[in-house]
Amino acid sequence: MVSRRAYFVTVIVAAAIDVLVDRVSADTTLKADLTGMRKAIDAFYADKQKYPATLDDLVREKYLKAIPVDPITNAKDWQTTMSERDPANPSAEPGIAEVKSNASGTSSDGTPFSEL
Repeated sequence: MVSRRAYFVTVIVAAAIDVLVDRVSADTTLKADLTGMRKAIDAFYADKQKYPATLDDLVREKYLKAIPVDPITNAKDWQTTMSERDPANPSAEPGIAEVKSNASGTSSDGTPFSEL
């Protein structure tokens, strides 16, 4: 028969593993979403010689199916960085050149979410 103490330890360890797996899964999803949006921004720029004015432009122009929900904040609250005016293309308006998570805290490897 399993003692109460062994049962309690088993439950605690199982819960801790579940939390860790969920966190690593969210980190992996966040990194994949950021990579996908960054590739879409790059492709948009390559095709149109300008950056998108909004993330919605990436959806409207079919570079993304949808703007993903940040798995850490559970919102579409991405932090965007606008491009500088391009001296090689002075007629192009500045647009979104970078996207990052708006989440506070750090990923499972210790990297701040805002630096992924």
